[in-house]
Amino acid sequence: MSKIQTIAERLHNQGFSRRDFLKFCATTASMIALPTSMIPSVAEILEKKPRQSVIWLSFQECTGCTESFTRSHAPTLEGLIFDLISLDYHHTLQATSGEAAELARQKAMADNYGNYLLIVEGAIPIGNPGYSVISGMSNKDMLVEVAEGASRIIATGTCAAYGGLPHAAPNPTGAVSVGELISDKPIVNVPGCPPIPSVITGVIAHFLLFGSLPALDSFKRPLLFYGRTIHDRCFRRAFYEKDLFAESFDDAGAKKGWCLYKLGCKGPFTYNACATTKWNEGVSFPIEAGHGCLGCSQPNFWDGDGFYQALSQYRKGDRKTGLNN
Repeated sequence: MSKIQTIAERLHNQGFSRRDFLKFCATTASMIALPTSMIPSVAEILEKKPRQSVIWLSFQECTGCTESFTRSHAPTLEGLIFDLISLDYHHTLQATSGEAAELARQKAMADNYGNYLLIVEGAIPIGNPGYSVISGMSNKDMLVEVAEGASRIIATGTCAAYGGLPHAAPNPTGAVSVGELISDKPIVNVPGCPPIPSVITGVIAHFLLFGSLPALDSFKRPLLFYGRTIHDRCFRRAFYEKDLFAESFDDAGAKKGWCLYKLGCKGPFTYNACATTKWNEGVSFPIEAGHGCLGCSQPNFWDGDGFYQALSQYRKGDRKTGLNN
């Protein structure tokens, strides 16, 4: 049997110099907000660690989370799946199909039992097994089967984390989240519709480096990315504090960058990294582009307050107490 290469060995065989490797370690460390003093420790870990086996299941979803994942830039998608992880099964990205694809999944499960990372995209319909099947197997049965041998589970996107749009009233398929079916495995929720690309890869990088999930909040979201509200770091907050609000999307206030709270922005109660990490390699985020936050990383955002209705529970007087109290 051939020796399994470590991540460092694989990079070296691709022509990476020691300097290139340390730059790679610095990028990886920055993804999860580690100080530069930790770069040598990151290098030491990656010098010894083999590529991580990953099985990615897709259920009731729009493939938006995968689309977001493919736009990761630190690391890039190709850098992640060719150098850091072994993506052994993914409906959208795999080359194989049919029986060959299912055999690949089963082999990955057998070869890495107890050690592979399971990533789930999409809600799971339990109202009727026929609502969604893969190779003749219901989503629920496949999830339970694959979860049994997984080391950790990442529920990627709001559908997997909370049930998402399939779970919206009247929930005709009986859609549920990963956590409602699996209770005996460590799970991290990475919500968003879709999540920010670097948030997805950042959680994966944390697991690769430390072999564990990051610190989580009460909704099992990583505090590293979901520890503050969007409003906390929003550039429009200064206008909020001065009672300067846009009354419509095209009025003078909107053109001056005033707060979008009265237009239904859910930033005050939405925990995510949009205002700091942003999208498209840090270019912008919805509020910067002139549209209020929809609260897509919060549970039940689809059945909550209307998208363009101001939050009734967040009044002017609440500002003095702080958003996180």
